[in-house]
Amino acid sequence: MSHVQRPQVPQQPPRPQQGYGQGQGYDPNFTQAQNQGYDSGYSSGQVYGGGPQNHGSGGRGGVPPQYAPSGPGRPAPDWRKRIKVGSIVLVVAIVGWGVGTYAWASSKMRNEVDLSKVIERPAEGDCTTYLIVGSDSREGMSAEEKKKLHTGSAEGKRTDSMMILAACSSGNTMVSLPRDSWVTIPNFVGSESGKSYPARGGSKLNAAYAMDGPELLVRTVEYNTGLHIDHYAEIGFAGFANIVDALGGVELNIDKGFKDKKSGADFQAGTQTLNGEQALAFVRTRYAFAQSDLQRTKNQQKFLSALANQAATPGTILNPFALYPTLGAGLDTLIVDKDMSLYDLGKMFFAMKGISGGDGKSMNMPLAGSAPQNSLKWDMPKVKQLVEQIKNDEPVTVTSDR
Repeated sequence: MSHVQRPQVPQQPPRPQQGYGQGQGYDPNFTQAQNQGYDSGYSSGQVYGGGPQNHGSGGRGGVPPQYAPSGPGRPAPDWRKRIKVGSIVLVVAIVGWGVGTYAWASSKMRNEVDLSKVIERPAEGDCTTYLIVGSDSREGMSAEEKKKLHTGSAEGKRTDSMMILAACSSGNTMVSLPRDSWVTIPNFVGSESGKSYPARGGSKLNAAYAMDGPELLVRTVEYNTGLHIDHYAEIGFAGFANIVDALGGVELNIDKGFKDKKSGADFQAGTQTLNGEQALAFVRTRYAFAQSDLQRTKNQQKFLSALANQAATPGTILNPFALYPTLGAGLDTLIVDKDMSLYDLGKMFFAMKGISGGDGKSMNMPLAGSAPQNSLKWDMPKVKQLVEQIKNDEPVTVTSDR
């Protein structure tokens, strides 16, 4: 009998061991053997819930997750675009805040003085000149506030201090005008009545304000100095004290201590922070000094420079909690001319700040001695030289002996 040779079944390589019933996929060689009609003797995994149809493993079609092809991932954030958009939003917010603040503050300004009514004015110079006036107005003050601030209860208002501030590229200059200066009040046209009044020779400077207010005061200063006044700013007792308090006080170095019952002043020497009440007493005191009003004008210049130095800082301007109370306190009682903008007012404060920082000088109007009625006579040759230097934007070399 001939030996019939049985066909040999190709031996399949051993399948990788898988978890019992895990359905982790299938062997490609095993699948090929099934297609050729051979039985490998292995189950397809259907009995145990495995095989290609099992999705319990979390893979794709039974493929282990570690071998599954990854789908399209989340794109990485575009930080350059985000920073650009964030910067634009921030700039828009800052600009909007600035424009809103400017509009709000401009709406609160009291542009009440009409300098167009001043007649026969000198030609304008190269510098911007301000006439800054502190009045004894008690407008808006209660009886308790008048008592606290030692202001008395006089009706109306008079000039308590006057100074010219010249903002020049060659340096800023602040010149105090003693209220008892002996001057000529020129002819003028009444700011309210429109009536013409003749000149009045031999009067104290503060009489001009009492006669016809800011317009005649500007006319008188321009007539006696020959200097054109570009802007006018006036503040009363209450407004001054409120600005100081809104700033949280003003730091000042007092060279020598002094007391004065009339103003309520009681100061020790040294650096200290003055609140509104103390600041008002400091700038009003004159009876405690041998030089009386002349020393008072020096104190006023010193304090105003310190006030401007503290107000015109990033810590105040960029801080809404400091800026808004300060602007609100000042603008409610600050009276300015009709042409002065908030920008002009800011320039005035920065010019005063420059003086305290050493960029310029402060002085009294040069004096030549006493005059009738306990008044003070100006040294006119020096006054003329001072005015010419300011007009021509030249460094001021004139000095005052007092």
